Amino acid sequence: MADVIRYEVESDGVAWITIDRPKKRGAMTYAILADFIATVARAGEDETARVVVLTGTPGSFCAGTDLADLETVPGAQRGTRGPAERSDVWWPLVACPKPVIAAIDGAAVGMGAEFTSQCDVRIATPRARFAWNFAHRGLVPDTGAGTWLLPRLIGVQNALRLLYSGEFVSAEQAQSLGYVSNIVAPEELADAARAEARRFLAGSPFSIRKMKRLVYEGLQRDVTSHMQSHVDALKDCFRSDDHKEGVAAFLERREAHFTGR
Repeated sequence: MADVIRYEVESDGVAWITIDRPKKRGAMTYAILADFIATVARAGEDETARVVVLTGTPGSFCAGTDLADLETVPGAQRGTRGPAERSDVWWPLVACPKPVIAAIDGAAVGMGAEFTSQCDVRIATPRARFAWNFAHRGLVPDTGAGTWLLPRLIGVQNALRLLYSGEFVSAEQAQSLGYVSNIVAPEELADAARAEARRFLAGSPFSIRKMKRLVYEGLQRDVTSHMQSHVDALKDCFRSDDHKEGVAAFLERREAHFTGR
């Protein structure tokens, strides 16, 4: 599936994962999904990649599961990627230790909408639209992001309206819900994603990795448990090379050159 899920890293450390299946609007077969999960894991482990951008081809993002492929698998065996605790296969984009930006220029439906929920930041064009249409297929959101992350992103009432109805929302509506951070013209999408990525490149990979984990894990635990993890992370940061470099760069009035260690 290397021709469908493309991976490349630019010289500044921005990694691009492109779902390249325009004739099927980026729909996922089981084989493509497996390669997608493996590619996200690759980006997370790649030392040359510091920020990840997930996108599709012009006018396309991900239309969800390829139903023709789904029909080849017995109903009782569908959707079982692995045990519930395997966050790396259910929520690969959340599990990725680097900032992940979704650059959306088409329909994000079903699993495609779930992928966008798993990203840290979402940038769209006016051609983008979103639908969690699982109720129309007799399903619940297939990765679990729609029932756990989405209410935390846009509120319980808004999330349930989208889940119950399965209706499409436009890029403008998604922005008004706080789901999309920015809307740009299709021809400006790549540059807008790069500009957002460069904002993150200025920071310490070590501390960003810690922050992402603290934020997502903090959504599910009490403040006392969170603060224990926070204190541990802060101690690790104080001992890191990135912290030393950040202080030195400030005192020497120069740009920091972080190593992620």
